Amino acid sequence: MSTQNTQEQKPQDDKVVASESRRNFLGALTAAPLAVSGLGALLKPTEALAADITPAAVGGELCGGLSQVQRADRALQIRIKLARDDRNLPLVPHPNNGDELRYSNGIGTFSKSLPHNRFGEPDVNALNALIAAMRSGRQADFNAIPLGGDRRLVNPQAGLAFDTEGREPHNIAIRPAPRFSSAEEAGEMAELYWMALLRDVDFGDYDSNPIAQAAVADLSTFSVFRGPKQGGVVTPRTLFRDRLRGCLTGPYVSQFFLLQPGFGSQTIDQREFNLVPGVDHMTAVPAWLNVQNGVNTPVSPIDTSQQVFVHDGRSLSRFVNVDALYQAYFNAAIILLGMGAPWNSGNPYGQTPEGGAGRPLPPGAPVNILNRTQVGFATFGGPFILSLLAEVSTRALKAQWYNKWCVHRRLRPEEFGGRVHFQMTGDRSYPINSELLNSPVLDDVFAANATQNGGQGTYLLSQAFREGSPNHPAYGSGHASVGGACVTILKAFFDGSFVLPNPVMPTHDGLTTIPISA
Repeated sequence: MSTQNTQEQKPQDDKVVASESRRNFLGALTAAPLAVSGLGALLKPTEALAADITPAAVGGELCGGLSQVQRADRALQIRIKLARDDRNLPLVPHPNNGDELRYSNGIGTFSKSLPHNRFGEPDVNALNALIAAMRSGRQADFNAIPLGGDRRLVNPQAGLAFDTEGREPHNIAIRPAPRFSSAEEAGEMAELYWMALLRDVDFGDYDSNPIAQAAVADLSTFSVFRGPKQGGVVTPRTLFRDRLRGCLTGPYVSQFFLLQPGFGSQTIDQREFNLVPGVDHMTAVPAWLNVQNGVNTPVSPIDTSQQVFVHDGRSLSRFVNVDALYQAYFNAAIILLGMGAPWNSGNPYGQTPEGGAGRPLPPGAPVNILNRTQVGFATFGGPFILSLLAEVSTRALKAQWYNKWCVHRRLRPEEFGGRVHFQMTGDRSYPINSELLNSPVLDDVFAANATQNGGQGTYLLSQAFREGSPNHPAYGSGHASVGGACVTILKAFFDGSFVLPNPVMPTHDGLTTIPISA
């Protein structure tokens, strides 16, 4: 709905529109057996409910010290105050790296699924149509975006969505992405090239693997490299990790990828069917160009002969490719709840979860003085934290999808890899930082891609999947945003000093786990 229509809509019309929307939705639900058997009794129309209401239940009876009318008024006051507080927050600026204006031919802008020339440069008219649709927000403009194939863009209008809870998603900013020509972009791309070459190497083997040794030596030479270092250099222990506190502690793979979540009466086996090792994709120009144009690709081959734990780059990419977005953090919460991990000391119902059904406290567990007769459930209990993970995930996505589509529109690394390839072959000239062009990683990439292509080498960034990266801009990261939001919830609700008992690590082949030696 346009802003103009929203402003002109009368209050009574709002009620009619909302009612029609709910009616259409519930009408669709009635086709489902669940709706007929369960929801039908709950979702009664107002007229039907009127027959069930007795005079004693209207308005006067107290619950929590408030009558029904008082509570309705109080709820309205709270919601208005929250909305006003959010509106009164300072509006944050949204600077981007300027590449979209700097390169009018679109070489620095996300363009997957649009039409491209033979060098993978986007059709400027199609790119302008995408930008125009993002600026107008009109459905007709989105439908008018020319595509180069059958694959569609992933949810660009999510960045236009409003939210009724939390901070307005448009008022959350991230720093500009590195510029196309910058030394920081060169460092990031070199890291990704090395990551692709190490895709099938177990994380625990980085100390002895010669490719990993070459990677840390090369990455240490870049003038701007944001990854963690030890003693001023990249090491096998810091390779591909983050600088956040705790990220260099322990093995590469989190315990929450290896332990078995107790999902109610079920136990979840966290092993997965992995992608076929040694098979990389988009290493030849025709396949790479098809993906840029949005041509549908076959499903990537899966090794169904055995299941493995996450233990290398390929198995981790497999998980991220098909996970239920906040799945890893939901599993982490389930694991913590199942082992009776203590709550944060600020939990008003005490420090030890009771499992949601009021199970007895473990021997010696502290009892909260303020709540001797209560345990948390819908608030400050197990169901509360599990539902919060979903809540913060959708809000993180809305905020990040605004940044992705409306602000940054950063090209994908696989797109940048095409720029590197045609620069190295002399077919095109791009303002790529010389630190990347002079890096030894490109020779190794050329040789590895030649192995995949019957001797025909390229400088393309190989992909774990035939379709490459998702069809939405690279920056910011949806998974990283959801991860940050969910980890914040987990850290807020559980005691951060709690030590997970009996830690394990995956074997080198990922087939099983072994105890971590002291």
